[in-house]
Amino acid sequence: MRSDIVPGAVFPDYELSDHTAKRRKLSELQGLDPMVLVLGRGGFCPKDRRQAEGLLQLHREMEVGYCRLVTITTDNLIQTNEYRTGVGAHWPFLSDPRRIIQKDLDIAEYTDPAHDPMIPHVVVLEPGLVIHTVYNGYWFFGRPTVEELRQDLRAVCMKCRADWDITGPELRAAWQQGRKELFYPYGKSLVQTLGDQD
Repeated sequence: MRSDIVPGAVFPDYELSDHTAKRRKLSELQGLDPMVLVLGRGGFCPKDRRQAEGLLQLHREMEVGYCRLVTITTDNLIQTNEYRTGVGAHWPFLSDPRRIIQKDLDIAEYTDPAHDPMIPHVVVLEPGLVIHTVYNGYWFFGRPTVEELRQDLRAVCMKCRADWDITGPELRAAWQQGRKELFYPYGKSLVQTLGDQD
């Protein structure tokens, strides 16, 4: 992995085709929400399939928790759709058969020249594509568990949601004053709110 892909840095805003062949930028898919980005080998890999199956339940929780999930592989569009459908996923899968990300991030899995995939990684992103955590999943148990991702998402939400703890009197007063911009989804993320004050 490139040496600048570390917690606190901004992850590149790649633009790729999704499973419907529509061009999508990561920032567009993320919006103002925390995001888990899975960089995988592809549908041929039983480890990737098992990981995606494990993410199915977490994705249902992420939807109600206002968090995003995106998978990127070096599969072509047909393979991407087969992989996504085969595991029953409902989140965006992006296709990178030209290996733009693999080359740019220096994550070519040189031990598999037949498939030429990416070394699997999971990147947990704060709003603004800010890197919170990076997991190297070359070995399956290097990939985060669902519980580890829950903990990461909790930490990110505590950091970026101005209304994380609504028990404080200042938030109650703000609500009563009609200052809904401090409350999700009415307003901005904490990151943007703090940035606006600078």
